[in-house]
Amino acid sequence: MSPDASKSGASKPDASKPGASKPAASKPGASKPGASKPDASNPDARDVAADGFVAGSAAAIDATLELMLPGDPLTATGGYEYDRRMSEGLRALGWSVRVHALDGSFPLPTAQALNDARDRLAVLPEQSLVLIDGLALGAMPDQVCAQAQRLRLVGLVHHPLAAETGLSPGLVARLEDSERRALQATRMIVVTSDATRVALSRYGVAPDRIVVVEPGVDRPQGAAPETRAAGAPLRMLCVATVTPRKGHELLVEALAGLREHAWVLSCVGDLERSPATARALRACIAAAGLEDRIELCGVLDSEALDRKLRQADLFVLATRFEGYGMAVTQALAYGLPVVSTHTGAIASTVGRHAGLLVEPGDVAALRASLQRVLLDPGLHARLAEGARAAAAKLPDWPCASRRLSAALARAARRTVAAPGDSQCLAAASPRGPCST
Repeated sequence: MSPDASKSGASKPDASKPGASKPAASKPGASKPGASKPDASNPDARDVAADGFVAGSAAAIDATLELMLPGDPLTATGGYEYDRRMSEGLRALGWSVRVHALDGSFPLPTAQALNDARDRLAVLPEQSLVLIDGLALGAMPDQVCAQAQRLRLVGLVHHPLAAETGLSPGLVARLEDSERRALQATRMIVVTSDATRVALSRYGVAPDRIVVVEPGVDRPQGAAPETRAAGAPLRMLCVATVTPRKGHELLVEALAGLREHAWVLSCVGDLERSPATARALRACIAAAGLEDRIELCGVLDSEALDRKLRQADLFVLATRFEGYGMAVTQALAYGLPVVSTHTGAIASTVGRHAGLLVEPGDVAALRASLQRVLLDPGLHARLAEGARAAAAKLPDWPCASRRLSAALARAARRTVAAPGDSQCLAAASPRGPCST
């Protein structure tokens, strides 16, 4: 998650619901920024121009995108952050992006929510290009199937709805069936990681209909992150909405066995999305007697989160499942070593040299990894160096937006392929800097 992702807006959908750790979007608006034609000698500019979406000019095609997502577009999660930042990036490339906020009850929609979604799709002009966030898409198969021939539908899947933690077997089966039917109605599916691409193989989606467009990162500007003073406690940081899937209680349990070491932990993330989980977390911290060492910060604005990232020495996340893990890559961008789990894209983004990863739910292994970092300053320094190297391979948001622009152009069935499309549209797209 980038710093902006910690901003909270108005009411938010309940993240204890399946898949609710999600989207990101800028304030709805469709105006296109005016900008001069990019320098043709610039490889990135050539990529954009060749794709037909020169900033400030969308004359080549009707570069209009209808983006549908549930609830408040300013919700402070990685998924909504992705939606928000991509919307901003597409507008900078000359797209007109119109955001349609669906009911916040998705992905367990009420009957009224489904009727509203049906009506919103029905009034769109024929052959509109429509990108539907997976938090809503997978829960309304009948509504999207009814418009599959009339509209150019594209799905955006951060992770399958049924992969959320704590669902009953019956609900898992129902969500899998619902999402399978909805995905079949789309002409393309954008996923945010290769791990999600693999996860969709069980949904009967042809591989050539899936495009990986990974999130970008915000690279810290200005002064370098702070250096820990000799003898000071190791400053750990966790950035994650407090929901069952994020595993905060597992992290507390692991740290409870390390109380003899010098450390403090700041947990940044929404405490209101799943109130029962937040109450259980506070009780867990109190039972372990760690109230003076673990700080629950709630949602922070971008400046406050930037300060936390600069002050931290280690990023920790005991998540049970991730589609991508934007908070992890943002930590890498700040040069922070990572202790987390083997899930989603975390193993590929962190690699062997930027952190220590354990199996989800393995508290003993998590505690052992944290202890290794606490006791070995040389290991911490090597992992920090690895984090900086891993961060250099990550795309920024403008690069990620260009890749999504190319994917949407393909979904619109443009007749002229853009140079570099093979890189932008490959099912396992590289994370390195954009190039043609």
